[in-house]
Amino acid sequence: MSATDTAPPSSVSWWRALGPGFVVAATGVGAGDLIAAAVAGQKFGLAVLWVVALGAVFKWVLNEGISRWQLATGTTLIEGWITRMPGWVGIYFFVFLLIWGLLVAAALSAACGVAARALFHTLPLPTATWSALHAVTGAVLVLIGGYAGFERLMKALMAVMFVCVVLCALLMRVPAAEYWQAWTQPGVPAGSAKFLLGVMGGVGGSVTLLCYGYWIREKGWRGAVMHGRSMLDLGAAYALTGIFGLAVIVIAAEVQPADASGNALVLALAGQLEVILGPAGRWFFLVGFWCAVFTSLLGVWQGVPYLFADCVAVWRRQRGVIKATPADLTKTTPYRIFLAYLTFPPLLLLLLGRPLTLVILYAVAGAFFMPFLASMLLVMNNRREWVGELKNRPIVNALLVLSLVLFGALFVVELAEQVTRW
Repeated sequence: MSATDTAPPSSVSWWRALGPGFVVAATGVGAGDLIAAAVAGQKFGLAVLWVVALGAVFKWVLNEGISRWQLATGTTLIEGWITRMPGWVGIYFFVFLLIWGLLVAAALSAACGVAARALFHTLPLPTATWSALHAVTGAVLVLIGGYAGFERLMKALMAVMFVCVVLCALLMRVPAAEYWQAWTQPGVPAGSAKFLLGVMGGVGGSVTLLCYGYWIREKGWRGAVMHGRSMLDLGAAYALTGIFGLAVIVIAAEVQPADASGNALVLALAGQLEVILGPAGRWFFLVGFWCAVFTSLLGVWQGVPYLFADCVAVWRRQRGVIKATPADLTKTTPYRIFLAYLTFPPLLLLLLGRPLTLVILYAVAGAFFMPFLASMLLVMNNRREWVGELKNRPIVNALLVLSLVLFGALFVVELAEQVTRW
């Protein structure tokens, strides 16, 4: 771990010192977020821009709560779940993590393959080969690189992603009056509720929010003194994430791609941009798409094994097998085992298909995770004996309650869909 002093440096600008927030935000912007925003823009136009902004605010609140807990207690949120909450909490999360990791890794590898195949369509490599190359490359980069290099790479890719997609949106030349109307007269178009919930839920990731605690620890941010910097870090990152989502909605609303689904919708967007803006428009958008999915893959490959390794370490500590959680989880066997689990088994799913039962369990458990996280933060960060001076303020509690209602509604919608699918 870094030995960086926890006191804010006076000689270094806050902006240069930021980083983990951009990493978690870049990780959270994947193919699913692009597709959800594109569908919303395609079907309902600029009238739903406000949804992305609201989703970014809710994800900021949740991520800030994770940071608040760790900076106040010196322990990760997962350690808090296992040691301070009922036993089912840690068990639910661990089982969910195994299912989530397998299916998300497969989806990310597939999306990277689609993006690379579209970018380099002249090369005689099938999509499956591109998927495998990205999965293995991500694992190698995680194993040979430290956190500092990982953060620099993620910030660079996020900058390229942001510039490419926002530039495409600006080139649409949408009249300022339409933007003004969208923001001053927000609405919920008929039949849009399900899509809007999906867009709000998709902005900025889900389980990957938990990785932020490990990345700020790598950065050397410890203690309540770092809470202000963490809030700024997350605020700047989610502002960029929100703008990125807005840009995707603008593009989809203006180009009106063919009625496609999944990754095909993104490729349809790129095709329409080529018609409107020329080959450069297609290329810029596909580069932005590739950066979005590859940063998600890198973030999951580097960050999610922390969650698995932390669970194992806390349980081993409770049983007396070890005296303390290892200072550097990336050097532990559980971390490397889970990295391999994310890299190789999902490639088999791409070839053999995903079992329906596993997909349904993933969908239901995943939809339950966000209201679960919001409720845990409401309970844990309101205990003054646990978090001291960083106890939630009323405005934070109000936003957490709103996010609980929002993500609870999304869970009900997802549950109803999966019941009919069974």
